[in-house]
Amino acid sequence: MKTQRHFTYLHAAKILLFLLFTVAAGAAPAGNDKGAGPSNIRWAEGKPGCTFKRGEDGKYRYGLWSDDVGITLAVDSRELQRSRRRLHPFVAFQLTFHYKGPEVLEVRNDNLTLEFVTHFHVVYSTLDPEDFSARYQDDVDALIEENEHQIQKHPEKKQEIETILQAYQLELLEIQEFLYNHSLRHRILDRESPETKGWVLFNTKSKWIGDWKKREDFVLRIPTRNRTFEFPFTVPPVEGDLILRRRPEN
Repeated sequence: MKTQRHFTYLHAAKILLFLLFTVAAGAAPAGNDKGAGPSNIRWAEGKPGCTFKRGEDGKYRYGLWSDDVGITLAVDSRELQRSRRRLHPFVAFQLTFHYKGPEVLEVRNDNLTLEFVTHFHVVYSTLDPEDFSARYQDDVDALIEENEHQIQKHPEKKQEIETILQAYQLELLEIQEFLYNHSLRHRILDRESPETKGWVLFNTKSKWIGDWKKREDFVLRIPTRNRTFEFPFTVPPVEGDLILRRRPEN
């Protein structure tokens, strides 16, 4: 009886060990699939597939190619100065996607992130164009309401206050027009439509992000399919660097 019970326990233990081994083997990556997971493609000066150019339109352009996908990041040389003068501070960058593959490539505007390296490595996702436009509208409406009360209290300052409000309203219209016409949109690229471009915006209104330094370091990350394109960049790229803009021809 004891021998039979001992055999039963031993048999059960062998089954348990077999099951544990099977689960562990299934969870462990196979030797041939080590490169199957998502990979990071990082821009670096002089690296194959990486380009850098100063444009006459005042933009720095970083290009990065990997197999059949290429992305160009354009950064305005005055973006840092512009961002702090806005009612709702943000930074904006232009992206151009190129696709040469035989199938399709999905381009999204809601999965990009920007790391503010110089400011505690804070990471923000892209601002949704529609939501941000509505938020800007709310901010301007709140300012108008607040300043209308100020005009009632200080009628002698009416012209001064109204001038400020007109500037905010003009800024709102410009931002909303820009968001509507130039934001990066969700697209499917293929052989018939191999390219798309648009601007992405990131919030800079945070207790972790103070005043801009003379040079700011960022890392923009763009997931696409099974790869993440990384653009580490500094504005300006070289201390004291200045792009001389060509005047538009009449």
